[in-house]
Amino acid sequence: MARELSKAPEVDVVLPCLDEAEALPWVLERIPPGWRALVVDNGSTDGSADIARALGARVVREERRGFGAACHAGLTAATADIVCFCDCDASLDPGDLVPFVREVADGSADLVLGRRRPQGRGAWPAHARAGNLALARMLRRRTGLRLHDLGPLRAARREPLLALGLTDRRSGYPLQMVVRAADAGWRITEHSVPYLPRTGASKVTGTWRGTWQAVRDMSRVLTETAAKQGARL
Repeated sequence: MARELSKAPEVDVVLPCLDEAEALPWVLERIPPGWRALVVDNGSTDGSADIARALGARVVREERRGFGAACHAGLTAATADIVCFCDCDASLDPGDLVPFVREVADGSADLVLGRRRPQGRGAWPAHARAGNLALARMLRRRTGLRLHDLGPLRAARREPLLALGLTDRRSGYPLQMVVRAADAGWRITEHSVPYLPRTGASKVTGTWRGTWQAVRDMSRVLTETAAKQGARL
């Protein structure tokens, strides 16, 4: 692949997975050479785990349902110095993580996030975009970070991520990571990435109910962290 790193660090890519058999081949063939794919099976019934193994990925089983539960199981199972996160539904290309990893590896950023840019109709439903925008504004008021997206594509070093002590195991996990990183003084950057129509039905942003649940989870994270910060002052 043309986007190989000249001095490639060890990288694990955590891929939370719930019934993504159709998307897995597309996603796994785009893992950059030398990186390890770590598929976290969160209760799939469509043979996703077997497909992932057959395609060379390491599979971790996480019985507790929840996006955060799957992500954290992948983080704790990872062994590489740098850990990336990417959805497993073919909406995001893990190859786009190469410059993220380069920025973390050269020390210019501690956490790099992907700002999703929808490609084509149906890539990002209006209600999901509205919820994401509202949360980004809340995050800005809470931390001062001028971020535009709280999407799943991201990269950071494993040990500092573990040291954040992340506790959310639902949809609030990505936001909690950013808030705690900001409180710890991390350098956080954001880069635009193409966001494609996902393969299969969305478990979260495809419905108003799923979006509302995600916003509620993330709002709870902001409330909890704000309360803790106030208690320390």
